Amino acid sequence: MADADSHIGAIIAQLASADAVKREQAARTLFRLGCAKAEPVLRNWFADSEFRALARSGSSLLTVGVAAHPTLFEKIRGAFGSVRLADAPADQDVIEFELEFANSVRLDILTTRDPDGNGAISTFLKRFGEGIQQIECDVRDVVRATELLKMRFGLQPVYSETHAGANNTRVNFFLAPASENQKVLIELVEVPQKQKRR
Repeated sequence: MADADSHIGAIIAQLASADAVKREQAARTLFRLGCAKAEPVLRNWFADSEFRALARSGSSLLTVGVAAHPTLFEKIRGAFGSVRLADAPADQDVIEFELEFANSVRLDILTTRDPDGNGAISTFLKRFGEGIQQIECDVRDVVRATELLKMRFGLQPVYSETHAGANNTRVNFFLAPASENQKVLIELVEVPQKQKRR
């Protein structure tokens, strides 16, 4: 995993390949690496029966968010046929689209609205470069899930209240301790009941 992490930029660049097989291999690698980063945290959260009950049913529970500089973002989008952009709130520093593959492999490809700004994606790209920025976890009730993580795990959310997310979702974020003095950003995502993930 350490070797794969050190080459994460090259793996992300493969998402823009003209070769569909290489694109899918890169997507599967990124998904696996992202889930592995979040696994120690999520394992603890899901040990709590009430939190586990709030998780959306089915295997499509997690989405790995990958941050790319705007130029590569457009190349990746073009390689997948100019995928429709998500409807992200205008006040948030993100332009994004979702890619979905077989076996519940899902990626959100994210870029900044303002490369010179101080928004979340811009800051991530300046600090770390292209990489796995967050892991999304689908829940039925983001307010209750946030309360549980505060009460039972002593975690503080990034936002004191739920925020609007892309495509009419409701979200909150936790920067949670993972392993070896590392943290992982996990986004709790509540999809409207009548709306399904693409």
